[in-house]
Amino acid sequence: MTVDSEITGLDRTFQRRFRLALSGLLVLWVGLSVRLLHIQGWERSRFAEVAQRQQISEETLRARPGDILDRRGRLLATTVVVPSFFADPKQIADLPEFARQVAPCLGMDVDELAARLLRLKDKRFVWIKRRLNETELLALQSLELPRSQCGFKSEFQRHYPQGPIAAHVLGLRDIDGQGRGGVEQALDELLRGTDGTRRFVRDARGYVLDVLEEVTEPPEDGATLTLTIDAAIQLQLEQRLQQLMDEVEPRGVCGIVLDPHGGEVLAMASAPTFDPREPQLAEEAAWKNLCIAAVFEPGSTFKPLVVARALDLELIRRDEELYCEHGAYRMGPRVLHDHHSYGYLSIGDILVQSSNIGMAKIGERLGNDELARLTADFGFGQPTGIELPGELGGLVRPLREWNLYSTGSIPMGQELAATPLQMITAHATLANGGRQMTPHLLRALNRERVAIQVVVSQVASAENANWVVCEPMVDVVRRGTGRKAQLDGIDVFGKTGTAQKVDPKTGKYSNSRHVSSFVCGAPANDPRALVLITVDEPSAEAGQYGGTVAAPAAADVLRYVLEYLGVLE
Repeated sequence: MTVDSEITGLDRTFQRRFRLALSGLLVLWVGLSVRLLHIQGWERSRFAEVAQRQQISEETLRARPGDILDRRGRLLATTVVVPSFFADPKQIADLPEFARQVAPCLGMDVDELAARLLRLKDKRFVWIKRRLNETELLALQSLELPRSQCGFKSEFQRHYPQGPIAAHVLGLRDIDGQGRGGVEQALDELLRGTDGTRRFVRDARGYVLDVLEEVTEPPEDGATLTLTIDAAIQLQLEQRLQQLMDEVEPRGVCGIVLDPHGGEVLAMASAPTFDPREPQLAEEAAWKNLCIAAVFEPGSTFKPLVVARALDLELIRRDEELYCEHGAYRMGPRVLHDHHSYGYLSIGDILVQSSNIGMAKIGERLGNDELARLTADFGFGQPTGIELPGELGGLVRPLREWNLYSTGSIPMGQELAATPLQMITAHATLANGGRQMTPHLLRALNRERVAIQVVVSQVASAENANWVVCEPMVDVVRRGTGRKAQLDGIDVFGKTGTAQKVDPKTGKYSNSRHVSSFVCGAPANDPRALVLITVDEPSAEAGQYGGTVAAPAAADVLRYVLEYLGVLE
């Protein structure tokens, strides 16, 4: 092979390789061109959206929760704007030093704050402390920390101008604005409003360049609610309940003031209670609203309902007398007793003297079927439907479980359990002529009266209901077990109740643990208000009877209400 032939072979190899390289470059160029066309053409809108999402941020604009007013426009709950302090740990070079500067201003532990920041060092937003007071705010501002590291953000905070008044009715809002308990929870959909949205453009460093007003959704603030509660009556009730707590040292007390004609709750309170401004200080027992979440055997406060039903069915007559066996009556295997030895008592005096034997004999005439119908008609065994969370329905056993004991026990207010709200609602039925009412708390929405269906049904005749109220229940206060509830110049009607509690150890009725209660109202011929006071386990030294423990307190509250409403001078 000659030198020329070798050179020719090398040229051919070079040319082949060159053509391959050129072809490869051409293919690469064509591919890049196609990809560029694909990006610039077909996928242009998709990539534009991605870029926009990277530049545009959204922020939720919190709606301001609505105010809560009492029936006379007094402010019970409102919302104020307060500053909260946050940090951007990723922008802070020396987190322990940052904690050392900030913690003393906020009353926080330096080491704990430093450890939390180090644990969250990759986060872009961390709350340091929410809802600062003025002292904390001024202390932080004096540090003049870089805005890129931390800042302040305005938040809503619930404020209760009347303090702890009506705490169980109102409930509270937690640090995240969620309603907890009371109408704050039950009517949260009305109160909380609708959050809005704000969109804005950020640069690569996260700074806001522009707010996109055309895509901003403004928040809708919550509604203003007006309650049926009257703050003045509420305060009087709470003060009297606290006095009872101090005097008789019970497990708890509760009270309700109700307009029997409209079903409006004028006041509702339990003790012990809590301050919604400082919920962290509340004891565990203080969270329970005894008016709706505690169930007791009603005892003798149940008896007027039974008499009204027996009269309606013409199973007894108003002028009739029943023989009360001089204090001991055998009913099957059971012997019933009265506190005193009574012979013949009129139907009215059976209520005035609160004779268990007389009531048991009325129960025999009614029978279990009618007694069960009575409990259902007067609303026992089911919630009243008031605008509060956690309301219990009480306890009424199925009729198939009733027996001869039940025939005697139910008319005495035993073998069933009810909330205080159920009891005062049942007595409102008698006080307004036999019409069962739905108790309620909401009076107006955005200062416009709301129409609430309050008449459920006619469960007793007006004639017999009025007689029970104006005759025997007035006599209970004039000369019976409720004499300590008398008020000068006006006819007060009422009924005492002293119910034995079941001993959880023995399963039998206790001789030392009682629930003492008293329900009353006035004027008897046209009741303007009902008051119920319930005392759970008053101390033995104070006495156990509803007429001695609960009646004086109920009378004090009723007197104030009647004076406040202009009924009493």
